[in-house]
Order: sequence, then C-alpha cells, then structure tokens
Amino acid sequence: MDSALRARLATAGVTPECAATIELVRDVLARVGDKWTVLVITTLADGPLRFTTLHERVAGVSQRMLSQTLRSLTRDGLITRTAYAEVPPRVEYALTPLGRSLSDTVTHVVRWVQQHQTEIVRHREEFDGSGPAAQCGSG
Repeated sequence: MDSALRARLATAGVTPECAATIELVRDVLARVGDKWTVLVITTLADGPLRFTTLHERVAGVSQRMLSQTLRSLTRDGLITRTAYAEVPPRVEYALTPLGRSLSDTVTHVVRWVQQHQTEIVRHREEFDGSGPAAQCGSG
C-alpha cells in the first residue's frame, strides 16, 4: 500500500490491521478480476493440465503472461504445480480446494453473463449509438 493511502486511512481512524485487510482485498480483487486468472481458473476446473495444454486452451495468452499468471496463482494458493521425475520432465497445474472455491464463484459470474448477454449487448449498442456529442450536450 502506498504511503499516501496509508496516511489517509490513518487520518480516517482506520487501524493498521484494517488497513492491511483493505490492502489484501484490493490485491486479491485485482488478481481475481484479471482476465487471464479467470480463464486459467475456468480451464483448470475440469482437472490438471500441463503448461502446453493450458497455453493451447487459453486463447490469446502469451507464454510469458501464462507463466506469470500461474506463478501468481500458485503464490496465492489457488493452484498447485506438480513436477514429475520423468523423461521428458512433466509439470502439471491443478486447482487447490481454495482455487476450486474460486472456480465455483467464477462459474456463477460466467453464467450470469451468459444469461444477460443480450441485455448487455443491447445496452452497449444504445450507449455507443448515442455518441459522445449527444452525451455531453454539445454538437
């Protein structure tokens, strides 16, 4: 947490413990809200996968971004990385119980989007169709 935010929270009477919780919540929300995290978590919901298979199934992710996402998810305890002593070496990624609980939550969000996609698209089209000039009252 940056010092300016820490100072504002202290001025507002927020305890250091509460400030630490706020910081953790912000950090976890940033991770969970990341599109690559969501896609990796939903892809692993069906079972463990190797890096190459994950890379193939998560459309558009670079190898570097997938590596960073997997490292972050492992650090947060949402997935495990298991290396097998084989030739050639094999590494699999799988959801932990904590990751599975996140997967369940993400699945609800995905279902909500699917159920409301027509409405969302209609609202976007209406909004975009009005144009910036009409929204600002100039023109």
